[in-house]
Amino acid sequence: MNTKPITSGLGENAVLITRVADRQWHALDDDLVVGRGHAQHRPDGRLFVTIDAWHDAAFDRLAEAMLAELPAPLYTLVDEADVELTAGWRRAGFTIRRREWEYVVPTDPRATGLDDVLPPPGVTILPAGQADETLLRAVDRAIRDEVEATVGWQSMPAEVIPRPDGDTIVDPSKYAVAAAPDRYLGLIRVVRMKRPRIGLVAVRAGEQRRGIARALLAHALGTLHHSGATAAWAEVHESNQAATALFEGIGARPMSSNLELVR
Repeated sequence: MNTKPITSGLGENAVLITRVADRQWHALDDDLVVGRGHAQHRPDGRLFVTIDAWHDAAFDRLAEAMLAELPAPLYTLVDEADVELTAGWRRAGFTIRRREWEYVVPTDPRATGLDDVLPPPGVTILPAGQADETLLRAVDRAIRDEVEATVGWQSMPAEVIPRPDGDTIVDPSKYAVAAAPDRYLGLIRVVRMKRPRIGLVAVRAGEQRRGIARALLAHALGTLHHSGATAAWAEVHESNQAATALFEGIGARPMSSNLELVR
């Protein structure tokens, strides 16, 4: 641990930057903590940084110290409505890499228009918790490989922490699947914490445009509706026209946007 302060600023109230732990920094003003910085690797290996500071001077000093010690490239996520935070990262040399819209999705079938939606012939929707784990992991891996071979998995908003063996299905009970007799064709993951969140809806490349994604959404949203939830949330990359059309076609409304910045 580096406890030797990095002094920056002028006058009696100089801001002191101290690395208090591995990839953690504090900004001190007259022994008062006025900012905190943190860096963490995401599951895909990218290094993300965050700064929470009381004022611009503390933010800029933290960014200066962190960037001097951390390897590039570095990434961060900000709410696009937070103009001050976005400006701070721009001052530090970060640029916009992608924009992601957060949608609120109604669950009432009368609002979504999904009340009569059924999966295509030969396809069955298995509710969350009923999927065969081997087949579930197989379709998850196949879809990830297909995405990685095209736009790259980093373009997807959803991510989960993989196990040591690389398994990305951390909790199989969160997934409903579209099943054919011999394999799974698609999946949807819904996480219920403070509010229901559709973390992922995806279909194998060769099975798309058959209505499978709509059937998965109809099932998941109908289940939430019956449990008393009036809305769910989902994130969609602004360049993903298919996902945008899918969600807006069932009455989802964009509520906010997040920016991923890179330096």
